This record gives sequence, C-alpha cells and structure tokens, in this order.
Amino acid sequence: MSLAGFMMSLQAAPGGRAQGSAGFITALLPFILIFVIFYVLIILPQRKRQKKHMAMVEQLKPGDRIITSGGIFGTVMGVQPDRIELKVAANVKIDITKSAVAVILGAQKTEQKTE
Repeated sequence: MSLAGFMMSLQAAPGGRAQGSAGFITALLPFILIFVIFYVLIILPQRKRQKKHMAMVEQLKPGDRIITSGGIFGTVMGVQPDRIELKVAANVKIDITKSAVAVILGAQKTEQKTE
C-alpha cells in the first residue's frame, strides 16, 4: 500500500484505529460465544458430577458395599485419605483409589440366624 492510499484510509475512517479495534472484537465475538456455550454445556455439569461423586466417596465407611469403575463388587474394610481397602472375596483384600468407586450399594446387611 502506498503512502497516499494509507493517508486516504485514515481520512475515510476518523480515528483510524477505532475501526480496526471494532473489527477485531467483532471477529473475536464468535469464539467467545462458542467458549461460553462450551463452558455451560460441558464444564459446569462435569464439575457438578465431580463434586457429587467426591461427597459420595467421602461418606464411605467400613461395611459399605460398592462397585468399582472396573466392575469389581466388594465390601469396604478401611478408608484412608487417598485409597480404600476393599474385600472382594474371603481372605482377598485389595486397595483401590477413591476415584475408582462407581456406585455405593449401601451397608452390608448381616443376617442373624434364629434357631
């Protein structure tokens, strides 16, 4: 662009830079809108599910029956800050991370025999 063409563009648009800034903001607006929609539809529900899961896991206590995300059924034998000791069979105990808990089935019911 020649100097004369540049001078004419400045005269045609008073404040020269303001029109360029408005164009930039207008071009950026669809990206901002997409980000807001993405945040509302994806991120907020995921955070809500994660908080609900963490509250559920924090309430675990020995005797609760759970299913892990890998599909293992077991009974909680102990709860530590970062993991859970899980009894999966007679004399078989495993340690899992708290994030591996998928479903809490409830407390194990002890059957009392009356004879």
